[in-house]
Amino acid sequence: MEEHTPEQAFEKDAFQLTVEDVYDISYVIGRDFLKIGTESKDINSKVPELQFKIVRVLEMLESLVNQSSLTLEELEMERDNLKMQLEKLHREGPPGQLDLGTDKMVVDLTDPNRPRFTLEELRAVLQERNQLKTQLLVAQEELQCYKSGLIAPSEDQATTLEEEPVAPNAALSNESVQEKSIGKRFFSFK
Repeated sequence: MEEHTPEQAFEKDAFQLTVEDVYDISYVIGRDFLKIGTESKDINSKVPELQFKIVRVLEMLESLVNQSSLTLEELEMERDNLKMQLEKLHREGPPGQLDLGTDKMVVDLTDPNRPRFTLEELRAVLQERNQLKTQLLVAQEELQCYKSGLIAPSEDQATTLEEEPVAPNAALSNESVQEKSIGKRFFSFK
């Protein structure tokens, strides 16, 4: 197995460099500068080697800059292309498509959790439900009155019961009849 040395980073392609390779390159160049500073008598033999390493680093940086600028240009071109396509879609929208304002919501019709009613429709449904609930309570009270004998089964008797108590129901006071008729008036829907 080959041992990794910092100098091997100079042999790599610029696009294959890792962060560790960049640190290795910095280490090697810094070490060589230190050697030049401490060994001034051997300076002529070290300078060409260091120049080669610096040139190699500059070539790598040039490759990276060229590639990143190409990538940036490609991304800008792709962005501009997408903008043009979007503008074209807005201009040539399918027939019958509404221009959505800022206060509109787009709903995915395939989403099982999507809203199925508008707020207005929901209010109407809830109001109708509350009315039906109230009518059910009134009907249940009326049924209870029929079962207990407070109200006779025929309409004529029910009308007279509201106005005045019938003899078999003499125990029923005028007050309770009045409360019942007020309750009926309160819960009646026409």
